[in-house]
Amino acid sequence: MIEFELTEDQVALQEMAREFAAKEMRPKAAAYDQGHAFPEDVMRKAFEVGFLTCAVPAEYGGGGLKDLETAIVSEELAWGCAGMYTTMMANSLAFTPILLFGTEEQKKRFFAPFVKQMNFASYCLTEREAGSDTSAIKTTARKDGAHYVINGSKCFITNGGVSSLYIVFANSAPEKGPRGLSVFAVPRETPGVSVGKVEDKFGHRASNTTELFFEDVRVPVGNLIGREGHGFIVAMRTFDKTRAAVGAAGVGIARAALEYAIEYSKTRIQFGKPIAAFQATAFKIAQMAMEVEAARLVVWRAAWLMDRGKPNGKESAMAKCLGSDVAMKNAMEALQIYGGYGYMKDYPVEKLVRDAKLLQIYEGTNEIQRLVISREVIGPIRGR
Repeated sequence: MIEFELTEDQVALQEMAREFAAKEMRPKAAAYDQGHAFPEDVMRKAFEVGFLTCAVPAEYGGGGLKDLETAIVSEELAWGCAGMYTTMMANSLAFTPILLFGTEEQKKRFFAPFVKQMNFASYCLTEREAGSDTSAIKTTARKDGAHYVINGSKCFITNGGVSSLYIVFANSAPEKGPRGLSVFAVPRETPGVSVGKVEDKFGHRASNTTELFFEDVRVPVGNLIGREGHGFIVAMRTFDKTRAAVGAAGVGIARAALEYAIEYSKTRIQFGKPIAAFQATAFKIAQMAMEVEAARLVVWRAAWLMDRGKPNGKESAMAKCLGSDVAMKNAMEALQIYGGYGYMKDYPVEKLVRDAKLLQIYEGTNEIQRLVISREVIGPIRGR
C-alpha cells in the first residue's frame, strides 16, 4: 500500500525546519547575499538545533536523520536561503564517505568535534581541470611508511575557508586513472594545508567557497577512508545518498518562487484588476504548482529507496535533476510575473534565479544526471 502521509515525528521536524527558515534565515538572507560576510550567527543557531550534524548517527551524538527526513529538512532550509542551506548541508556531504566507508574508530574520532561545538567540513573532489571527469584529478597521495603525503589543489570547495576537516580525493596510483583514487580525512591544522582564493559567486553568496592547496601534507594511514583505490566508488555511493537532498533544495526554491508569484499576482493591478485574474498568469502559476508537487514526490521516492537500502542511482539522479530544473524554471517564471520589479534586487525573486542555477551544476551537473539516467533506462546498445 502506498502511503503519502508523513509521520508525526516527520511533521514536527518539518515544522521546526520551516520555523527556523522563516525566523532565522529569511530575514537575513538578502543582507548576506549582498555582502561577503559569513552567516556565523545563523550557523550557531543551526548548530544548536542540530542542522549541522543532522546526518551524524545518534550513537555518535548527532541527529541521526534518515534520508527522507533530510530531504524534508533540506526543502525548508533552501526555502529560507539556498546559500545558508548549502553551508549546513555541506557538512552532511562531507560526512557521508565516513558514514558509508569509515571504520568505527574513524566515526568516533571525526564526528566527536562536530557534535561538541560548531564546526564545518568540506567535500574536496573538484579541481580546475577535473569536474565531472574524476579521471583528470591530479592531486596525489604517495604512501610513505605510516603516512600518505598529499600534494595538489582543489577548487570551488564549499566551506573551504571555515572548515576544520577536509575529505580529500587524491590519486594514490596515478597510472590507474579513476581506479587509483583514494579518500582521506585531512584536519585543517595539518601542516601544508592552506586556503586560497575566496570565490565571488553569482548565487549562494551566503556560503563560503574557496580554493584549497595541499603541499607535502602528511596524514596517517588511519585517515584513509575505505580501501586504497576505491575513491571513485566512494564518490558515486556518496552522491547516490546525497543527491535527493539537492533535489529537495530545488523543491524549496521552486516553492518559494511559487509563493512569491501568487502573492504578487494578487496585489499587482493592471488594466483594472489583479494580474492573477488573467489566464496567462494563472496558467503559469498552475504549472508551477504542478511541478513543485511532482518534483517533491520524485525526491521523496529516491530518499525512501536509500532509507531501505535499495538501489537508487537512477532515482537519485532523477531527483537532483528534476528538483533543480524545476527550481530554475519556477524562479524564472516568478521573475516574469513580477516583470521589471522582478529584475530588481529590492524584490526577492532575482535571488531565487541566481540560487537555483547552482543546483543544476554542483554535485554533478544535470547533464551528468541525464547521462546516468539514460544509461540505466536504455541499457546495453548493440554495436557499441
